[in-house]
Amino acid sequence: MFRLITIEREYGCGGGKIAAQLAGHLGWKLWDHLLTEEIARIANVHPAAVRRCDERMDSRFYRMAKVFWRGSYERTSPLGDQAFDTDRMVSMMQDITGRIAEEGNAVVVGRGAPYFLRERSDAFHVFLYAPRAEKIRRLQQDGSGETEAQDLVDMVDRERIAFVKHYFNADWPTRSLYHLMLNTAVGDDPVIETILSTMRRVEDRPKATDYEAPSAFSRQT
Repeated sequence: MFRLITIEREYGCGGGKIAAQLAGHLGWKLWDHLLTEEIARIANVHPAAVRRCDERMDSRFYRMAKVFWRGSYERTSPLGDQAFDTDRMVSMMQDITGRIAEEGNAVVVGRGAPYFLRERSDAFHVFLYAPRAEKIRRLQQDGSGETEAQDLVDMVDRERIAFVKHYFNADWPTRSLYHLMLNTAVGDDPVIETILSTMRRVEDRPKATDYEAPSAFSRQT
């Protein structure tokens, strides 16, 4: 029986709202903004520091500086040994998603969750996408200007592609990882209904034909 749902999504397709509605329908805990807050609490940093690292690579300058100072004879550095960066966030995410999985009854949004939980048979993985025009429409509906929406649609997904390639040595999206890939242009309610009905169908299948996740991804740092 599935006790976890991971939602990976293209930026602007409405994945966060759909995940929230799905969690509410099931009565499960939603790990989206809550995940950011949990990482910040454990790392003892402001949530804004975590949001800056969410599914994106650190800047080239920052990564070069970090390597330089780690190799320096100096005992201290301007970055600090405990500087919060994407490497640290990903390392923490692996532990946190493990705890979330043990608790179960959770909908987890992004942050590499489908990759961390790929070998769990009780996790149902969904990828949501939409045509560019639909993503821009949704972002404008949420208050973004047209130019800003266009820039965000292009930029954020490029960062997610780089993030997944660097940390999981995989293409984004990794199609073989997901049970279901859905176009949200059909509407939020049909998407949620399809996720729930497909979960039930997969749960009811004989074990011999159960979905098998990809064998492995190599994490790179």
